[in-house]
Amino acid sequence: MPGRLEGKVAIVTGGGAGMGAAECRLFAREGAIVVIADLYEEGGREVEEQIRSAGGSADFVSMDVTAEEEWNALLASTLDSNGGRLDVLVNNAGLSSTSVDDPDSTEGWHRIMNVNATGVFLGTKLGSTAMLAAGNGGSIVNISSIYGFVGSDGGHPAYHASKAAVRNYSKAMAVRLGPEGIRVNTVHPGFMPPMRSGVTISDEARARLRRAIPLRRTGEVDEVAYGVLFLASDESSYVTGAELKIDGGFLAR
Repeated sequence: MPGRLEGKVAIVTGGGAGMGAAECRLFAREGAIVVIADLYEEGGREVEEQIRSAGGSADFVSMDVTAEEEWNALLASTLDSNGGRLDVLVNNAGLSSTSVDDPDSTEGWHRIMNVNATGVFLGTKLGSTAMLAAGNGGSIVNISSIYGFVGSDGGHPAYHASKAAVRNYSKAMAVRLGPEGIRVNTVHPGFMPPMRSGVTISDEARARLRRAIPLRRTGEVDEVAYGVLFLASDESSYVTGAELKIDGGFLAR
């Protein structure tokens, strides 16, 4: 039986760890030709090897999502290797709210916004241009957060601002690209295993988190990956401009 992404060409940024790695592995199992894009080369190479060892198709590309020239190079190499095709783009790369210690740091604001918001802008702009050239439509999935809807008293507020920007920017692009058959949706993960930031969460803090979640547990990266898979696949062919919350019910409170 064909996979849910059989023969589709998919780029996943931030694919070297966490949710991005889970998305890459799942996409490959479902038949996609996966391009793993990340600055984290050790993790990206490991995911590449895992997929290939399991019989899937994957290539790792080192790239910085904030650099337009690196996006151009990534897309050119992907199209050249796959007959001009790009079917799926997942803008997953991002910095956590705790990646900057000082919540009032102006430099920290720019750093987080540049990766989390400008990186998604560049990927969506240039990725959709490649999809338009191919003429086969496509699916762009932008990873936001529950903090694209609500605030909190922890971390740098730029994280919340960046994820809200991703949410509304994606709606604007869904309206703009819909007539061309390109769908743009957002995924809003809740509390997951910490991003690759070295931050340690105490047992007491974890217990408070669980009490705030109706399902009374934090999420797993594979649970997010299956939501992203749905939006990437043809199963969601009439879904665009949507917000998929994968948060254990946190935002329903």
